Amino acid sequence: MLELFVSEYCPYCKKVMSFFDENNVIYEKKDVSISENFEKLVNLGGHDQVPFLNDTDNQISMYESNDIIDYVKNLKEQDE
Repeated sequence: MLELFVSEYCPYCKKVMSFFDENNVIYEKKDVSISENFEKLVNLGGHDQVPFLNDTDNQISMYESNDIIDYVKNLKEQDE
């Protein structure tokens, strides 16, 4: 499962969410304004930076919108 930690006000988060939506990527959005999600973000990644992707199926976690988009593009290509 893809968990995407975001802030609704972050332009980089919006960029990733738009890509996901336009490409029918199934993901669970975790808004970091909710303290439980914020705590999980920091525990997983070590920083309070968004966007942050946690791929629970492949045990991969990453920051940076372009890296997240590239990673998911690659996942989609493998599935085709």
